[in-house]
Amino acid sequence: MRPLTPAHGSLVGRQAETQSIDELIGAARASQGGVLAVRGEAGIGKSALLAYAHSTASGFQVLHASGSEFESELPFAALHQLCRPLCAPSLSYLGELPAQHREALQVAFGLVSGPPDLYRVGLATLELLTFAAREQPLLCVVDDAQWLDAASAKALTFVARRVTADPVAMAVAVRLPAPASELDELPGLAVERLSDADARALLVAQSQMTLDEQVRDRIVAEARGNPLALLHLPRADGFAVPDTSSVPTRIERTFQARLANLPTDARLLLTIASADPTGDPGLLWPAAHRLGIDLQATSAAITTTELVEFSTRIRFCHPLARSAVYLAADADQRRTAHRVLADVTDPAVDPDRRIWHRARACAGPDEAVAAELERSASRAQARGGVVAAAAFIERAAELSVDATKRVERTLAAAQAKFDAGAADTAADFLASVENAGLDERQLAEVDLLRGRIAFVRQHDGDGPTFMIRAGERLSALDPQRSRDCFVDALEISMAVGRPSGVMDLVLAAAQTCAPAPHSPDILDALALLTTQGHRVAVPLLRKVLQGTDTPLWTQRPALAVMLAADLWDPQVHWTIVDWLMKTGRESGSPFVLRLALSQVASRAALTGDVGQAIAAIAEEDALADVTGGPPTYYHRLHLAAMRGRREEAFELMEAATKAAATHGIGQLIANVHWAAAVLNNSWSDYPAALAAGRQAISYGDLFLTGVSLPEVVEAAVRCGEYEEAAAALASLTERTQASGTATGLGIAAYARGLVTGVEDHFRQAVELLAQSPMRPARARAHLLYGEWLRREGRRKDCRVQLRTAHEMLSEAGLEAFARRAADELRATGEKARGRSTHTYNELTMQETHIARLVATGATSNEVAARLFISPRTVDTHLRNIFRKLGITSRRQLRDQPDLHAEQAS
Repeated sequence: MRPLTPAHGSLVGRQAETQSIDELIGAARASQGGVLAVRGEAGIGKSALLAYAHSTASGFQVLHASGSEFESELPFAALHQLCRPLCAPSLSYLGELPAQHREALQVAFGLVSGPPDLYRVGLATLELLTFAAREQPLLCVVDDAQWLDAASAKALTFVARRVTADPVAMAVAVRLPAPASELDELPGLAVERLSDADARALLVAQSQMTLDEQVRDRIVAEARGNPLALLHLPRADGFAVPDTSSVPTRIERTFQARLANLPTDARLLLTIASADPTGDPGLLWPAAHRLGIDLQATSAAITTTELVEFSTRIRFCHPLARSAVYLAADADQRRTAHRVLADVTDPAVDPDRRIWHRARACAGPDEAVAAELERSASRAQARGGVVAAAAFIERAAELSVDATKRVERTLAAAQAKFDAGAADTAADFLASVENAGLDERQLAEVDLLRGRIAFVRQHDGDGPTFMIRAGERLSALDPQRSRDCFVDALEISMAVGRPSGVMDLVLAAAQTCAPAPHSPDILDALALLTTQGHRVAVPLLRKVLQGTDTPLWTQRPALAVMLAADLWDPQVHWTIVDWLMKTGRESGSPFVLRLALSQVASRAALTGDVGQAIAAIAEEDALADVTGGPPTYYHRLHLAAMRGRREEAFELMEAATKAAATHGIGQLIANVHWAAAVLNNSWSDYPAALAAGRQAISYGDLFLTGVSLPEVVEAAVRCGEYEEAAAALASLTERTQASGTATGLGIAAYARGLVTGVEDHFRQAVELLAQSPMRPARARAHLLYGEWLRREGRRKDCRVQLRTAHEMLSEAGLEAFARRAADELRATGEKARGRSTHTYNELTMQETHIARLVATGATSNEVAARLFISPRTVDTHLRNIFRKLGITSRRQLRDQPDLHAEQAS
């Protein structure tokens, strides 16, 4: 395609756009990398702007990739295009990567077999590009990004957001309209239509002849400011009937018009070229040879059309030209093209692309092809290509001859579509087999998948209902699987924040199921808890939690965490969290690692280690970002509430409340109310704390009900609601006495002191909590005891307790509770001693995590791997950290407060 430029070489009417590209390239030269997503309709000049970026980036190494509508299901196809020049055996870039990241790329590109690891692929790509950029700046050009396969889009988006400290520029063109994807998050440049004046200037610059004024005005009017249309619309006279079709459609027709006078073999060769998105001459020429096409004659004829360039790679003049050629061919010609491409594709090197061509060549059902598509689906799944797996198995179902296999493959396609994030399509597939005579086991699998679909849909509360029905269907066929369905309903509800009320539904349905085959299980324990309370159920809950052969948390980590917390047993909770961290690090499972980091943050908040909580939240955020997972709120809420940071906490509460409203009321909203109760008690706003505490316990959730009761007791006593306080204390006492831990008994003791006003209860709380790792609870016992002593007129005694409380609360970073203790001390005539500023108050969350890691001796590369950023970005953060803390070296970080307890490893 000729460049859309006037004689002096600049792009007509694109001064603002080229300036943005100049700034992108200039920033990358200065090691301030970035990305620019060029968005606009077909033919608007996106490719010309990418070409301008290439021409401007003198001294840069330029990497190219292009999305293809025919390859949008093949995992990592576009990423492989982009990175292939850096993976050549003659280069050392790939060899410089850590072994696990090098292997991640090799798995992604199909070079070795192994399980997929999407976020390691993203990090490995980042490392590969930044290694290459050390020698010379790097420009990555990605055209037709709307057709990128999902895996490549995730990896490239991950990289684009993390090259801010590296000499790497990324220019990405996205045709609009485009389906929603990760690319929507990238900073963009909207390319608008040219003005009439600019359109005329472009016509003058590019036209090989002087145009009649009427013709020129008609072209300008019909092109509607689209540069490609200006150059390719027919030069008819000014009296032709206006074409009301869309501009892209008319452009495609102009491309197709160039095919009209070509001989049959030339058109067939073009069709084969359009059907192969790789542009590999090593496929096109052998395919043409199989059909007996005279390459010399046809190539000469095709050259006159200017549609395609035959070189080391087959390049169409524009993406619309490729689709125009493909759509111009009839169905038989397209099938022929795909058949010969399948014949010449090496089944050992590229079996999936080969079978994809074979499937497109089928005119009707073909069981052999369907079976091979199933095998390709399995390979794609193993490489993390869930979208490809779904596409393969969907086509396998369409080509199935046997009705039973067609149903089985359709169910598998529904599951694959769900795994690929296409929940609505999965639901449509399930609906298509509703009347296919499914047996009871298949109906149960349908209900299970419908339940999972409902869980991910907004405002769809039917998830538990479907999963419970699946359990009921399986109760006679497979009792253990049936019980697993019931527990799935409960645990998934917890995972997505909808457990409230689900436990009652699950336990009622489970009564119809056969008992656990070996010994009482979690359903039995929860049924006992619901019907007879903690005193009776705690022994069985402990037994189930520890397990007969393996602990519950190795199978049901989210549920096990909630049970341990409900038992007021920090030691068991710590054990689970440590296991989750170890397992998450070793397995690389984003789900397990995010759960582990969230629990580390909550544990740290409840034990008064604010620095560690901040570090864990920063890493969990980084992991959520790279995997595209939804945000997690509860650990942030816990920390903000404990610290007493009202503005931050209120923002989080608002965001979490919106999320709860979107996805269904449940544990998330109960977390909001508990956090509000803690926050308002810390600020002595007892009416607000009581209102929030009442809401928190109303849901009856595991853990959150119990941990909210002390807040209700304190707020109710301060508000004069003594009956309510006594009722909450009775429930708290029943729970904590059954558990028998020093933590639970100590917290219940200070709550009892608030209700009874008996000094021994406060003393007992202080003594018991001295044995607990929960330093904030220990400090609150001293605070409440000191407040009670002051109101009893025992000024000297109260000062001892209040000083202790103030010191512990200040050291733990619980600012509002510490302020409350200081106010109490002032009321006795004593001024609280000031405390040194915590390091984490000077730094961002990410800087705190980096500082803590470096303080323990971690290298920039090791920190980069933990936070999914480049080593140069780590060094940039370190410079900011040094400046903020007034230090000059890594060694000095070890002497800073709050940087020595890196337990989240």
